Amino acid sequence: MSLGSAKCIRIAALAAAAIVMGTQIAIAQEPSIGSQWLNTPASRVEALAVLQTLNANLLSNASATLTLDRWCAAHKLAQGSKIVAQRVGGQGKPADEHIRELLAVGPGELIAYRRVRLVCGDRVLSEADNWYVPAKLTAEMNRALNTSDIAFGRAVQALNFTRTNLSARLLWSPLSEGWDMDGLIAHETSSLSLPPFLLEHRAVLKLQDGTPFSALVESYTDKVLDFPVPRLPSQ
Repeated sequence: MSLGSAKCIRIAALAAAAIVMGTQIAIAQEPSIGSQWLNTPASRVEALAVLQTLNANLLSNASATLTLDRWCAAHKLAQGSKIVAQRVGGQGKPADEHIRELLAVGPGELIAYRRVRLVCGDRVLSEADNWYVPAKLTAEMNRALNTSDIAFGRAVQALNFTRTNLSARLLWSPLSEGWDMDGLIAHETSSLSLPPFLLEHRAVLKLQDGTPFSALVESYTDKVLDFPVPRLPSQ
């Protein structure tokens, strides 16, 4: 790699890393799942830029479901662009004191729990834990949530809700620790390995008057990057 190319890659990496300021990066365990992304400095920079773009889109929109609808369509992950929710049973998680505090409800008020996988075609893009207050929803919304696999954001879309993001963590970074001081290390051209989960968001959904009605933990999978990889001219 020429000195000029190395400088260009380093500048691009700095720009990608700055897309979402304030996001906490936590390096996960050594990746173990293969992908079509190349294990090269340029491809690693591209992967970070794409992941940060998704992160920014999620942080700037109230509904993760509708954001993933657009992501699924834009990256041609399936013929249909609509996200489908697959309910996961047998994993009930009663609301603890922290969840009740987030939802501003007392110990006697009912909080429902729902765990789903949000799927684009045959790709699971995220898994989500959702604690919500049925009393804050309409009877029709509660019926849909109890009897179907509809995504939560789609079921309650008529509330015109807002979203307060509590945290956003990158669970994996394509760039090695210390890259900003030591530069990006060149690798053999091979498949870049990804861990099962790349990004985690925690958020609270609120009614227009500011009343919280849902607390979420969303974990985004490696499948959000499972599309034809962009190629720089030098690749």
